[in-house]
Amino acid sequence: MEPVIVRGLSIGTGRPKIIVPVLGETLEQLLAEAEQVQSVPADLAEWRLDWYGDVEDAGKLLEAAKALRETLGELPILATFRTAKEGGQRPISEEGYARVIRTLAESGLVDLMDIEAFTGDELVGELIAFCHEKGVKVVLSNHDFDKTPPEAELVARLEKMEELGADLSKIAVMPRSPEDVLTLLSATRARSRAAARPVVTMSMGALGAVSRLSGEVFGSALTFGSAARASAPGQVEAGKLAQVLELLALACE
Repeated sequence: MEPVIVRGLSIGTGRPKIIVPVLGETLEQLLAEAEQVQSVPADLAEWRLDWYGDVEDAGKLLEAAKALRETLGELPILATFRTAKEGGQRPISEEGYARVIRTLAESGLVDLMDIEAFTGDELVGELIAFCHEKGVKVVLSNHDFDKTPPEAELVARLEKMEELGADLSKIAVMPRSPEDVLTLLSATRARSRAAARPVVTMSMGALGAVSRLSGEVFGSALTFGSAARASAPGQVEAGKLAQVLELLALACE
């Protein structure tokens, strides 16, 4: 598997890298949360654009992006607009969604861009090509807050993301039983062994918390931990997450 390199960070080798969300609704809140990210063992920050009130104002969006970059320094930034249909904070038109992605990719202020994989192959392909042209890596993502699909379906979705051109392929699902968590972990193991590029998976909620801790064993390259606020159910505080990952890394040696 070929790792993804951003600002000297290798994603897809060694222990899963910890990514911490920044969820501010205003510029002041955004920067306050970014300061908190600096105080925890984060490898990357995820800017959740759907929380930001002025996200569709290009000028204010770029102002916020510049301020966030100055605050976080060399910490890699993943920009994510999670749409309402996939569990995000607000609806947005297809045109508005694409415009936000293009604005930030062109700015040079973010390192990775999340694109929802099943927005439509034509649009997704265009956005991936645009991001790559601007030197921005792409995380193709898919979220199911209701259930855990069968293993074969999970593997097929991850394969589809890589075929579309993802640098990282991400799936998050909701478990209804311990067996659902095992399904997610088994799919992760199967796909990560065959994939050319890193995969990122998680089973959400308290039941799925083990999936956020065991990426080094099963093959998930990133895991989400919280600083100020969690962006999804089941996220572990980043400091505690780092301790567990370190223990598991030692055990795997």
